Amino acid sequence: MTSRRRFLHSSLLAATSAALPAFAATGQAPGRGSAGAKLVSTWDFGVGANQAAWPVLAAGGSALDAVEAGARWAEADLCNNTVGRCGNPDRDGVLTLDASIMDGDGRCGAVAALEDIAHPVSVARRVMERTPHVLLVGAGAQQFAIEQGFPKQALLTDKARAAWQEWRKTSKYEPKMNAERLDTAKPGDSSNHDTLGILAIDASGKLAGACTTSGMAWKLHGRVGDSPILGAGLYVDNEVGAATASGVGEEMLRNAASFLVVELMRQGRSPDEACREAIDRLVRKRPQASKTLQVCFLAINKHGEVGAHALHRGFVYAVCDAGKRDALLDSRSVYTTEQT
Repeated sequence: MTSRRRFLHSSLLAATSAALPAFAATGQAPGRGSAGAKLVSTWDFGVGANQAAWPVLAAGGSALDAVEAGARWAEADLCNNTVGRCGNPDRDGVLTLDASIMDGDGRCGAVAALEDIAHPVSVARRVMERTPHVLLVGAGAQQFAIEQGFPKQALLTDKARAAWQEWRKTSKYEPKMNAERLDTAKPGDSSNHDTLGILAIDASGKLAGACTTSGMAWKLHGRVGDSPILGAGLYVDNEVGAATASGVGEEMLRNAASFLVVELMRQGRSPDEACREAIDRLVRKRPQASKTLQVCFLAINKHGEVGAHALHRGFVYAVCDAGKRDALLDSRSVYTTEQT
């Protein structure tokens, strides 16, 4: 698996570098605006998200603009069956998208069960900036997006439709855990339920984060996971740090998980310690469920220190800064494959 991840890392870098400014592709000095800036993103496709977001920080831009840019890349340019336009549909064959965005000053916005809009993260930002609300859902979210000038377009791909039709032969829903599915996934497999979570700290020391996902494949129509729920899939506080989650969203919802990670950092834990303690609490509450479901946390504190932890092996995350670009790292985990 390690060698395969290295291959995926190299492939992602090659695929994204052609579309980026020269400094991003070559690793040359990225500019005076990037000192102290850093990006972290979930999973191996986080490399591409970081590459898309880094030019914003390199130019001295805000963490909020950077995370939106990274999430938009995942929604449109990445063709992944767990995020954006290539996502798998629900059990009724409907593709719905969820996203959230949060600034370190407490401003936030989110959309859930959004249909036929290509960039839910940008709609979430409009909710934050142009309404008194935090979360819009379903038809109301779509109506708002159209009013804000986002085009309505059919997003369900032929590949996703074919996977859904294959799944309907058995209609068996059985979430499985983690990134080992990269080697074994087949059409109709329900194991794909990953999220793009991206966190940033800019040169001024301000933090922001974003999440975007198409949710679990074959979910009940109307199901909403943790990604658009602030405090569950994402939480950001300039005074402390930021955290995001991936895996089975119901577990994050039950534990206000990303908020918990940030609060543990507030109490003095390092990002890695905070992620691990949050997982330990989940295991104590639901020991049997923890054997079969994946939970992953990624966190950064206000000093730019990064930590990650997963319940089971297989979680990887991407780190990008001015000094050491495009590192893809394996997270530590509570359980190993052998123990489960």
